[in-house]
Amino acid sequence: MRQEEDAAPTRASGSQVVQRVALLMRLVAAGQRSGLRLADLHRAASLERPTVHRLLQALVGERLLRQDGASRRYFLGPAMYEMGLAASPQLALRDICHPHLQRIAQHTGDTVFLTERSGLDGVCTDRAEGNAPIKAYVLEIGKRRPLTVGGGATAILSAMDDVEVDRICRANLDRTLKKFARYSEPTLRGAIARARARGFVLSGVLEIPDVRTVAVSIRDVGGAPVAAISVSTVASRLDDERAMEIGTLVRSAVEAIEAALADQALAALQPSAPSAAGRQPKN
Repeated sequence: MRQEEDAAPTRASGSQVVQRVALLMRLVAAGQRSGLRLADLHRAASLERPTVHRLLQALVGERLLRQDGASRRYFLGPAMYEMGLAASPQLALRDICHPHLQRIAQHTGDTVFLTERSGLDGVCTDRAEGNAPIKAYVLEIGKRRPLTVGGGATAILSAMDDVEVDRICRANLDRTLKKFARYSEPTLRGAIARARARGFVLSGVLEIPDVRTVAVSIRDVGGAPVAAISVSTVASRLDDERAMEIGTLVRSAVEAIEAALADQALAALQPSAPSAAGRQPKN
């Protein structure tokens, strides 16, 4: 009986370490472009500085993180890349979408993002940059935000039924308000309603007032919204007429992506042909 009582704190402590490590990994992934310092991670994680330093050094030792010798900033390590390759499906959504993101960026000159749904969050998994002189770096690859924030997330919500939208808004309300002081649920609901009528999202960027976004959701073969493509640029480059042109362009790309997803699903259902070694010789 005593052994069972002693085991509970041990399990809780182990779970806490895992949660802290996962938090630090997500923070580093979100800041991968420029790297994060120990002080940045200490503040963002709300953990004691020695605890953060100890965990970071352990992760560096396991090659899950790397620390730049000159800047002392932390980045994702080579082991994360290796595990990511092993975890990825044979043809990930990002692989299908990437050529389309590049074409949209080349055509518009603006910055294009792929946001994938992850539970109650949206995660930026890819980005393509156009040649416009002013770039709108709204998201870094790996950046995770509540699904109630951002043009891509709004596009995903607009493709859901109202019951699911209500559930996600309720679940995300407290943490969204904590991190995004300008968040307004009525504003989000209005953007969703307009997106359903228009066929794409056209909205301002919550964190950067002078930037606008056009976004279209991507559905899987079952019709569920799993991701979105968004194009962000300074407001002066995106009046309503140009937004309509970009919306049409992105919708065309999404149609091609959804067709590729359907083909992929169909191919997965086809029985594989027997190998030459497995064929029985004819009599």
